[in-house]
Amino acid sequence: MKSTEYLKKINAMTTEELSKELVDAKKELFNLKFQNATNQLDNTGRIKEARKNIARIMTIIEQRKAAAE
Repeated sequence: MKSTEYLKKINAMTTEELSKELVDAKKELFNLKFQNATNQLDNTGRIKEARKNIARIMTIIEQRKAAAE
């Protein structure tokens, strides 16, 4: 999924859905790191993308917290 599509998707989510998405993204990153350590991961670029997605989600959550205050 392209980053602009992903941004539109996560911007449309509620804060609760974002929290769940953050947990899922962190689990995915853990699994990717584990696969990389055991030489089962073919596309190592997915690790970088997962880290960026986590940062995107956390940024939106923080922006919403700041706007609520």
